[in-house]
Amino acid sequence: MTNAEQRVRGLTIWKGDVTLQPLKGGVSNASFTVEDSSGKFVARVGEDYPFHQVSRKREATASRAAFEVGLSPEVVHIEQGLMVVRYIDARTYEEADARTNREACVDMIMRCHRDMGKRVGGQGAIFWVFQILRDYATTLKSAGHKSVTQIPRWMHIVDALEAAQIPLPIIFGHHDLLPTNFMDDGNRLWLIDWEYGAFGTAMFDLANIAAANSFSEKLEDQMLLQYFGRNPNEATLRAYYAMKVAAALREAMWGMVSELYLNAPNVDYIAYAAEYLSRFEIILKNYETRFDAL
Repeated sequence: MTNAEQRVRGLTIWKGDVTLQPLKGGVSNASFTVEDSSGKFVARVGEDYPFHQVSRKREATASRAAFEVGLSPEVVHIEQGLMVVRYIDARTYEEADARTNREACVDMIMRCHRDMGKRVGGQGAIFWVFQILRDYATTLKSAGHKSVTQIPRWMHIVDALEAAQIPLPIIFGHHDLLPTNFMDDGNRLWLIDWEYGAFGTAMFDLANIAAANSFSEKLEDQMLLQYFGRNPNEATLRAYYAMKVAAALREAMWGMVSELYLNAPNVDYIAYAAEYLSRFEIILKNYETRFDAL
């Protein structure tokens, strides 16, 4: 029995006999389904990850707000490094599902941006991907990671991508729109895992879902029209595609930093980083070609 499993079994919130099963698929936390006489739940164990700027206290605040606005399951218990939410009988998305159901996914993002900021209390957190990328670069250089020779090029690109951004309203975003964070119960869609939930601008969530789910240019055009209610102008398009480059690089560098600090079962952080580094180079080339940039 792992320490995480022991901790979950030892919670005093359970009623009667407890059945616990590990959940597969997490890349940074240990998760379990738990059944007792009162129902079925999901328990997730994970400490603060300062190397990823993850605070479990902020995640808990965001998770509660997400339930209040109808985006996520109910949070039933929180303590440092452990959160229990009510189980939903739902299918986890894959990339193809996010593409097929693009409209519903973007509607979830719009609801998040419209409603979450009004419900999040306490000290506010900010998510600015360019600051995160520079922080990752510092971490990787300090550790002597094998990518160190590529970092100056990446940071030059990051500066140019940041300069392409335009002023947008501040919203509360999810910032981790991998397909596995969307779940479909047959009647509705759910959005889970708020580790990176924070205030920022809409552009990252839009770019993130496209980069993480291999959206075609046609799907991107439809997404931007749905979100903004009009076809975006050239400056907005450039800012969006620049942010998409940054979103792919963030996933790649996330994998590299995770390789240093995390050890989730059956997760190959090196392969994860390589996959997103490949996406980054393709998206970057398309951006350079379309906007004669960099």
